[in-house]
Amino acid sequence: MKGIFKLFSALCLFATATSFAQEAVTTPLRYTDSNKGKFYVYWGGNRGYFSNSDIRFRGDDYDFVLQSVEASDKPKGWHIDYINPARMTIPQTNFRVGYFVSDKYNVSIGVDHMKYVMDQNQTVGILGYYPGQGSFGETIPGQPNRVKLTDEFLQFEHTDGLNYINVELNRVDDISKLFGVWDTDKVQINLTEGIGTGIVLPKTNTTLLGKERYDEFHVSGFGFSAKAGLNVTFFKHFFVQAELKGGYIDMYDVRTTADKADRAMHNFWFAQTVIAFGGIFKL
Repeated sequence: MKGIFKLFSALCLFATATSFAQEAVTTPLRYTDSNKGKFYVYWGGNRGYFSNSDIRFRGDDYDFVLQSVEASDKPKGWHIDYINPARMTIPQTNFRVGYFVSDKYNVSIGVDHMKYVMDQNQTVGILGYYPGQGSFGETIPGQPNRVKLTDEFLQFEHTDGLNYINVELNRVDDISKLFGVWDTDKVQINLTEGIGTGIVLPKTNTTLLGKERYDEFHVSGFGFSAKAGLNVTFFKHFFVQAELKGGYIDMYDVRTTADKADRAMHNFWFAQTVIAFGGIFKL
């Protein structure tokens, strides 16, 4: 009797194992069910927004601060330059490559190529001294502590560009079911959030007090940032991603002219709206 019971138990275990094996065969994991080990790359464009900042200019014979200076970005709009290898640095762009260390978390490195342009001909407060006062069309009668930022007095921009080279830690969550999407290998919808930090490597274009400008890349500071975005992936490998990103940049060593003694420094908050296109693949 015991032998019959053992045989029956073995047959039940075999049947159960066979059933699980058949289910595993008939319902395989989707490619999009797991992200660990995948890498991704994307390329896109941005619009930039900057808080007002106090900018200090310092050299051998001058030291002054311009107060609450306004600046804007320099958008290119929809243009072939975004995909023209010879002109990709002309528009405002974002490039990033990353790797998933787990199903939800990835580490990435990228370049946010923003453009920062001081608004010309605005009137701002000034503290300090400089040679040739009044000879650049900048002084305002009756207002000794305010100046107009004329072309002759000052042009100041990081247009090639305000390059924020940064590392990010990002989280990704699949929210496809909220939109009634069940086959995520065809369409997958994800939320992504991240934090980052990095250096700022601008090419600053400055015309200051008639001096010869300096026009080379120079590590000028650092930044940190946070972002949130929506990612829509098509057919497992291709995606479009929209992001809102913001952060803080401290530029404590900006080269302004050919004279090594001439420097500028300022700090400000920034925001970006980003649209990017990319691909995700398994290594």
